This record gives sequence, structure tokens and C-alpha cells, in this order.
Amino acid sequence: MRREDVLRLPSMPAAGPSYPAGPYRFINREFLVITYETDPDLIRAGLPEPLEPVDQPIVHYEWIRMPDSSGFGSYTESGLVIPARLHGEEVNFVSQMYLDDDPPIAAGREIWGFPKKYAHPKLDIVKDTLTGTLEYAGQLVAMGTMGYKHESMAGNGDLTRATLSKTQINLKMIPGVDGRLEVCQLVAINLTDIVPIGSWMGPGRLHLVPHVNAPVADFPVRRVVGAHHYIADLTLPFGRVVHDYVKEAAAAAGLAAE
Repeated sequence: MRREDVLRLPSMPAAGPSYPAGPYRFINREFLVITYETDPDLIRAGLPEPLEPVDQPIVHYEWIRMPDSSGFGSYTESGLVIPARLHGEEVNFVSQMYLDDDPPIAAGREIWGFPKKYAHPKLDIVKDTLTGTLEYAGQLVAMGTMGYKHESMAGNGDLTRATLSKTQINLKMIPGVDGRLEVCQLVAINLTDIVPIGSWMGPGRLHLVPHVNAPVADFPVRRVVGAHHYIADLTLPFGRVVHDYVKEAAAAAGLAAE
């Protein structure tokens, strides 16, 4: 291969890339989001600086079913999102993510720094209950339930659009060949071309089980605030670096040497 051929490759390996070039379109992406209160000290400990906690110590636990994802196929995802502030802006810090499909794991980690690990999440309608489960290494570590379509949101989808438009922040970490972090950044992402399809509120409950390799229960449930079920089409574009820890450390070392 010529240099130009190598530089056109979308991802590793060269013989059969793990994922194609983006951006990536998602059709009928379905969410179950259970919002709950937890220990504010745990939130502070889980947010990398310069992120700061918001006033209310809340966490969003999410299940996302993606039946039609360009380049990635069909898969389900589950994890924790922590509302925070960055330089005064209200953002969502993506703390943990678990999913059952290799291409979005590779792309998510390598491009945007999404904290993705392989596991077995499910989002199903069971009789009158929207039910999300997460299994890791054969063990149940999370279960969320919501009354199915108890209260439809009126209007034109503004709540869903506003929820999905909020800036997401990831801590992207990639080591170099010497084992030390070559990339250590906060990356911001804003979803685009959002088309709400449906949105419902209702009663919800969440059960988290301690597990060393899927530590979602490290943010224990104190009180469930609410549950939101919604469906939308959207596009995941590329991100942008909003903080670079490696450059910050190098600058601090240079100042110390002076």
C-alpha cells in the first residue's frame, strides 16, 4: 500500500477495518433513562477536573436500543451518565458504557473516547413493563423497569430534542507504545439531525448490583427521580477536544523547569 492508501483507511485492521468512516446515522434509536439521586461525594470523585458537579446529585442510568445504525448494525447499550458543568455550560459526562457489538466499541473508544466495554444489555417490552437489564460475565448488574407508555409527552418533541442536544463529554485515554498515556483528553460531542418519534414519562425503578468489572453500583440509588422513554432518529458526528491533560501537564512541567 502507498502512503495515500494507508491514510485513507477508516480504522484498524487494514485488512477488514473494524468500522467505516463516519458520521453515523441512527434510525429508531430507543432510550430508557431512569434518573436518580445518589451520594454527592461519589459524584465529585467520579468527575475528572475541570468538570464540576451540578447542584442536585443526580445520575442518569440509560438503556439504548439501536436497531439500525450505519456502519455498526443492530445493538444495545447501557450505562451511567452524570450531569455536570464545564466552564459554566451544563453537560453530560459519560461515565460508564456497556454494549454487545464490537464495531461501536472500537469506534466509540478510538474516535470519541466513549468508555465502552463488552457486556450483555437488553431493552424489552415485557407485558405492561419496559424492562432494561445488564449482565456482565454472566451476572446481573443492573435492572430498570418503567410503566409502558403511561404518559405521552405533548407537543412537537422539544423535550426529546433538548435532551439529545445536550453536550456529551468523554474522558478519552489512549496509551502510546511506551504504555504511558499519549492521548488524555476531554472530548465533547453534540448529536445532530435529531428527529423525535415518540416520548413518554412514567413511574420507574432501578436496581444496581455491585460488580468489580461493571461498577455501576458504585453510584448507589438513593431515590428515583423519574423515568423517560423516547425514540428518535439522529446523527453521531465527530467530536472536538475541550481539554488536553497531556498538553496541560507538559506546560506545567515547562513552567516548573523555568
